[in-house]
Amino acid sequence: MAALLLLPLLLLLPLLLLKLHLWPQLRWLPADLAFAVRALCCKRALRARALAAAAADPEGPEGGCSLAWRLAELAQQRAAHTFLIHGSRRFSYSEAERESNRAARAFLRALGWDWGPDGGDSGEGSAGEGERAAPGAGDAAAGSGAEFAGGDGAARGGGAAAPLSPGATVALLLPAGPEFLWLWFGLAKAGLRTAFVPTALRRGPLLHCLRSCGARALVLAPEFLESLEPDLPALRAMGLHLWAAGPGTHPAGISDLLAEVSAEVDGPVPGYLSSPQSITDTCLYIFTSGTTGLPKAARISHLKILQCQGFYQLCGVHQEDVIYLALPLYHMSGSLLGIVGCMGIGATVVLKSKFSAGQFWEDCQQHRVTVFQYIGELCRYLVNQPPSKAERGHKVRLAVGSGLRPDTWERFVRRFGPLQVLETYGLTEGNVATINYTGQRGAVGRASWLYKHIFPFSLIRYDVTTGEPIRDPQGHCMATSPGEPGLLVAPVSQQSPFLGYAGGPELAQGKLLKDVFRPGDVFFNTGDLLVCDDQGFLRFHDRTGDTFRWKGENVATTEVAEVFEALDFLQEVNVYGVTVPGHEGRAGMAALVLRPPHALDLMQLYTHVSENLPPYARPRFLRLQAVGAYLPLTTARYSALLAGNLRI
Repeated sequence: MAALLLLPLLLLLPLLLLKLHLWPQLRWLPADLAFAVRALCCKRALRARALAAAAADPEGPEGGCSLAWRLAELAQQRAAHTFLIHGSRRFSYSEAERESNRAARAFLRALGWDWGPDGGDSGEGSAGEGERAAPGAGDAAAGSGAEFAGGDGAARGGGAAAPLSPGATVALLLPAGPEFLWLWFGLAKAGLRTAFVPTALRRGPLLHCLRSCGARALVLAPEFLESLEPDLPALRAMGLHLWAAGPGTHPAGISDLLAEVSAEVDGPVPGYLSSPQSITDTCLYIFTSGTTGLPKAARISHLKILQCQGFYQLCGVHQEDVIYLALPLYHMSGSLLGIVGCMGIGATVVLKSKFSAGQFWEDCQQHRVTVFQYIGELCRYLVNQPPSKAERGHKVRLAVGSGLRPDTWERFVRRFGPLQVLETYGLTEGNVATINYTGQRGAVGRASWLYKHIFPFSLIRYDVTTGEPIRDPQGHCMATSPGEPGLLVAPVSQQSPFLGYAGGPELAQGKLLKDVFRPGDVFFNTGDLLVCDDQGFLRFHDRTGDTFRWKGENVATTEVAEVFEALDFLQEVNVYGVTVPGHEGRAGMAALVLRPPHALDLMQLYTHVSENLPPYARPRFLRLQAVGAYLPLTTARYSALLAGNLRI
């Protein structure tokens, strides 16, 4: 009888919720619950892996860092399963383990280890167990250009390369390919840090990146040697150990690292070499665009490597899936989310050195691809391709990535579906990420209380004119209302730390906000404005600061302006991003004022910009402005500027 009385109330419950304005949020509760369960299971699995590694024999490979022991685990559990497909080459997980072991031994030999004729440790090396680098030892050198250039090897040897020391940083300037992975994994197993250098950098930006992370060695692709020839004297003067990743006629002082690697045996190396004292120790540097100048070397910890192993599990990808990856490995999206995420579930990755829209669907058919990792620009390339037979009958069921505009999203799904698009948001150095696990078009994630309980973040009110959060009379920040753009911030804790950048603490200025909601709390400032609608969906709104995105890369306007200002015929330079119909992001525009009585020298400008800026950072448009009288910024003009009716 009681059940019959409750039945009408249960039927009326949705109407009551709608009346109370709760239904728009609660209608997504099943999806929120399902993702929360998946996230908690993922966290539990990663914690179990970390505890097992901590309890493992330090002499065995399972006792190493998170990257080393995961690969060793996969080499045992899924030895014959294909890990990597690159062109016509295929590598199983056991082959990946052996190749990276060879690379680790080659790097350890450069440290002074003597493995003996049979590949065993003779105990005579300089990097024995008792002499392991203390975690953080490399941090003191990172970013210290004077100390780096003035080391004994450079000072006494006239630029001769100093020998590598335990915990040193080795920079990789390589295209995406198997060799990139084996060297990266080998460096991790040897207890050395890796720095992923963007392949387009040359001259000043390249030297800056190497100095900022304190690199002691550089591994470069042979095909880059010609374009790097003007930089070689400076690289030698820095005391760098120079390797080429492949055979060829190399300049003096550059040896073939792959030949050294192939000469080593493929047996495992002791896990204690890479085991960190703290899981928050830095193990990798990835360069991000500096909002106030040249790129900054973001510190990547062992904890972040471990967390990224759970990325594809959170996305609902399984170990029998085949993932298509055509993103640069020097970015977090390619290396940590793509490669490490694939290792987290033990799946197969099809790695492309360069994306080809015309070849994409044929590749998907050939390799039976089921998951595609994208950036928005790649999806736009695909929908702009003429129709082909290969785009039908494919096995792709899921596209995971970031930066997909709603209009391209709709065209992509309508033409190539049925498939699910899973848009994400995150920063290389950040401690917060969002996932649009519902597939809601145009959203980058959810702000449900369940998600924020597991991955806490907040949207706070932000004043675009002052560039600062808006605070109440008590000095605390205020949360935004639905539909109001807000600054995305996340609490800094032991579980979600912010490690900053190699170099001085001033590089992280503005990245940490204090006393946000209560006295003494500390939050990471993403620098991005997002909007949360009344259903709890997050949408990207805009970036704060002097950066814009083009061709999948972040461009710092101050870095570009500084390059232009070095030309003596320019008096003033202002760089900003402009939207271009049919293109993702913003293209660079440089507004120039000539220095009297000079004329514009386009040939000199082109040569100078080409030599000092990577292709994506070079402005696509020039705007010549005459020096004239300045108009006062009245209230009416300011309102017209905000409305877009008046342009400067």
